[in-house]
Amino acid sequence: MLKSTTNQSFDEKSLQKIYAYGVRFVKGNKVEILWRGSEAFQIIIDSLKGAKKIICLEFYIFRNDETGCEIAEILKQKASEGVKVYVLYDHFGSFGTPYKFWEDIKRAGVEVRASRPFKLSSPFKYVYRDHKKLIIIDGVLSFTGGLNIANEYRGYHFLGHIHKEKIGWRDTGIFLEGPISMVLFEIFKKSWFFWKGEKIDFYTEVKPIPNGVPVIPIFASSAKGRRKMRKLLYYSLMKARRSIYLTTAYFTPSRRMMHVLEESVLRGVDVRILLPGISDVPAASYAGRACYKRLLKSGIRIYHYLGNILHAKTSVFDGVWSIIGSANLDFQSLRRNDEGNVGIISEEFGKKMVDIFNEDIKNSVDVTLKEWENRPFIEKLKEQFFALFRRRL
Repeated sequence: MLKSTTNQSFDEKSLQKIYAYGVRFVKGNKVEILWRGSEAFQIIIDSLKGAKKIICLEFYIFRNDETGCEIAEILKQKASEGVKVYVLYDHFGSFGTPYKFWEDIKRAGVEVRASRPFKLSSPFKYVYRDHKKLIIIDGVLSFTGGLNIANEYRGYHFLGHIHKEKIGWRDTGIFLEGPISMVLFEIFKKSWFFWKGEKIDFYTEVKPIPNGVPVIPIFASSAKGRRKMRKLLYYSLMKARRSIYLTTAYFTPSRRMMHVLEESVLRGVDVRILLPGISDVPAASYAGRACYKRLLKSGIRIYHYLGNILHAKTSVFDGVWSIIGSANLDFQSLRRNDEGNVGIISEEFGKKMVDIFNEDIKNSVDVTLKEWENRPFIEKLKEQFFALFRRRL
């Protein structure tokens, strides 16, 4: 089991106070970091198959490809066994998933709702999306992170053919066992009710796991929630004294964020940012790269991940305070999306996170200021153009 620890920079009391009164660290949880797509999905699938009472899923993307259909078959089977199954999917993120797919699992006894649907009466609200990735099983086990239910996250590629030798996108999730799972279930219930789902009647008492770690839910489903999430992020950046290691799929920092990162370097903090070498949203990547020169000049180290697309969203501060979830460091995540993350205080877990970050660095290229200044003019032009639309990407 992982043991929790404190450090003069970060402690449970101050983090709770900064984030929100009433939202607390939940003690006594077993945590397992999932950062290899195929292994992560196997753990998720095995856990779903073992469900006895209830399954709750909330996902931005739930496709009807091989991965989505396999998960759907498991959910239908569990529903036939008397397990209560609830699925909440984002309307925009799962737009390509056909209506008949949802009708099929509904007929099998699975309860299904769409979050953030398009409305003619308020079309501009369609930019707000439910970007969370959340699974709760029997109130005891839970999962969150960056993974969606789709082939590319697992390593299955494309055109209806399953190629198991392929490697999925580089993403990170976390599997949790313990009392935090019932807390996440209550968060899911609020979303479910908000999107017109029927009442869920379930409760189970979950005892703390000896020597488990404290976990705090960092979920945002409103403007107020997103403000609290940003407040905690900036507090973490400003409080760090030794290191800040950020991994994100989409990086379009505000002026304030750039200033805080620069101030961190001046305090002697080792600031490193791992970003995709190739993005699934090139426009967003170009918009973010417009700020590289300023950050590199300040002493911040930037890395481009090589190989498959980097989709992970993690932060590690001073090797002891970690955040894993769905929120990117961009305007869409921090200002518009419903996001789901968890924070963990543990030196042992933090070391694992740092080790994974360093392993990713081995598969990355270090972006140097000299090389960046000498990049082709057309690349600079694209960056400046897409930076004009950074709040819309």
